Amino acid sequence: MTLRVRGLLVVACLTIIIALLATFPARVAYSWVSPPFVSISGIDGTIWNGSARAFATHGVYLTDLTWTMRPLRLLTGKAHYEVSGSPVAGFFESEVAVSFGGTITLRELRASLPLQMFEGAANIAGLRGNASLQFERLELVAGRPAAMDGTLDVANLVVPIVSGSSLGGYRAEFFTQNNGIVASIEDTDGVVDLAGSLQLRNDKTYAFLGQVAAKPDTPAQVSRQLRFLPPGNSRGRHELRLEGAY
Repeated sequence: MTLRVRGLLVVACLTIIIALLATFPARVAYSWVSPPFVSISGIDGTIWNGSARAFATHGVYLTDLTWTMRPLRLLTGKAHYEVSGSPVAGFFESEVAVSFGGTITLRELRASLPLQMFEGAANIAGLRGNASLQFERLELVAGRPAAMDGTLDVANLVVPIVSGSSLGGYRAEFFTQNNGIVASIEDTDGVVDLAGSLQLRNDKTYAFLGQVAAKPDTPAQVSRQLRFLPPGNSRGRHELRLEGAY
């Protein structure tokens, strides 16, 4: 009889715990564990299924954010969610995994975003254009990329310090390596002929090394700026090198 009573008490306790977890408010969870670089407002629902009116991090801003947790994935030591949201224009959807150490991993990321969202993060005033992302994996540690595998396509790129008109389209393919992240970059329909490689190192420094050349239809303003680069080779291609920290 005593064992039966104990069994019923255990079942009752487990039922209460499961009920509390299933209805645990998302806004309370966010107030406990919110990273300093993430801002979320208008939170509604639970940690399992919920929504938020607005989400922002490092200049990236989304509205109408929704999430659904995959509870069985908790056995991997991470909380897995199906997430979607709406930028100013375009769309965003991805599977998001959050580890108990704070690492955020996005898989099967599909998004179309205005480059204006990254104006502050890139420190490029007046940055404009459209970005299409297709990433198998994007891993963020303390808000910085630690792994990237996928493709970024940029259309109608505008960088005012280079030219006030569109510089055309470009593509970057990212791969994760032991010493960091590398990417091959080339123009697709750019106003200049560009090809190069980008390294995002584990010590939070970056280096871009490429070659650029004018095309027959390159705007005169851009062609003049190419003259400030090292002298072109026999094919008229100039070396372009950029280095810094991120």
